[in-house]
Amino acid sequence: MTAAELQAKGTELFMQRDYEAAQAQFEQAKAAYEAEGKPEMAAEMQVNLGLIDQRLGNFEAAVEKLNAARQFFAERGDAEREAMVIGNLGGLYMAEGNAEQAFTLLREAADAFREAGDNDRYGRTLVELANLQARGGKWMQAAATYEVALDLVQEPNFRQKVLKGLLSIKNRLTGGGVPKSLPEDAEKKPDA
Repeated sequence: MTAAELQAKGTELFMQRDYEAAQAQFEQAKAAYEAEGKPEMAAEMQVNLGLIDQRLGNFEAAVEKLNAARQFFAERGDAEREAMVIGNLGGLYMAEGNAEQAFTLLREAADAFREAGDNDRYGRTLVELANLQARGGKWMQAAATYEVALDLVQEPNFRQKVLKGLLSIKNRLTGGGVPKSLPEDAEKKPDA
């Protein structure tokens, strides 16, 4: 099997939640990409392996793998992939209940996507920030962040469409609208 085929099989197994089997495929894909002289793709397999460690409850191993991939992409000046890894790290910390670290990382990823002009990923990352704010009980900040985020997401899911509709109704009733940028409070970290 080629590295790409191993990756595709690993992705399929991951989506089926067969994490141990996916892990084996991604490890083989990583080795195959290294042998093919494709270190960027090998680093992407490192990210996949980190996400599997997260699902298997190996938090420290997941952080280690994601940080290694982040460093790899940073050293090569690949800001887009680095931002994606930073976002994954934020999600990892959010899942572990570390709201402060998650917020810091997600904010960093959002800023990187905004600077790169990737409005869709910027919006999707802001949705995660808003989710984090809502979980922390910061409803007004979360609503403002959702408003900015949902205006940027290119293909919102059903929940996001409903939320966008509700925010539109609120704006019609109150005379508000989508802010030009995140409110000042959205820049602050949530209560941990």
